[in-house]
Amino acid sequence: MDMVEAVPTPEEDRTLVEAFRREGDERAFQTLFARHGPALYALALRLMGGPGREAEDVVQETWVRAIAGLDGFGWRSALRTWLFGIAIHTAREMLRRRTPGFPCEEENALRAPLRLYAERLDLERAIARLPDGYRAILVLHDVVGLTHAEIGERLGIAAGTSKSQLAHARRALRRLWSAEPPEKE
Repeated sequence: MDMVEAVPTPEEDRTLVEAFRREGDERAFQTLFARHGPALYALALRLMGGPGREAEDVVQETWVRAIAGLDGFGWRSALRTWLFGIAIHTAREMLRRRTPGFPCEEENALRAPLRLYAERLDLERAIARLPDGYRAILVLHDVVGLTHAEIGERLGIAAGTSKSQLAHARRALRRLWSAEPPEKE
C-alpha cells in the first residue's frame, strides 16, 4: 500500500515558520519550501509569461523577502496567501522593468500575431503570449482567484481598471486560442 504524505495544515505551517525563525531550523524551511515552492513557481510562470529565468528569479526573491519579513507576518492570512502577495509584488516589479507602462495601456496592443504558423496554441502558451498587464490580471483573477478589489490593491490600480483589463485579456486570449495556421498555397 502506498503511503501518501499528509498535506501540512496552517497550524503546521506556523510551527515550521516558528522553528525556522527562532532556531534557524533548515529542515523546517525545506519543508515550507517543498510545500509552497511549486505553487509559487506556477504563479510566477504565468505572471512572467512562461518558463525561464525570470520565473525562478521571482520565486527566489519571494523567499528572500519572506524570510526578511517573517517577524512582521501577523498570521492574518494563510502563509501561502502572504507568499503569493510577495510573489505578485515581485513579478510586478520585474514586469515594470521589462515593459514600460505596465499594466497594459491602450497602445500596448496585442503583441502576438493573430495568425500563427504552427498548430493551435495550448492554453498556457496562449496566456504566455498576452501582454504582461493583461496576463497578470487574467492570472490573478482566473487562476489565483483574487477579486478585482484585491487585484487593484495588489497592482495599484482601480477595481474598474482591473475589470476592463480582464475583459480585454479574455478577448485577446480568445483570439489567440482560436488562431488557425494560414492555409497552404
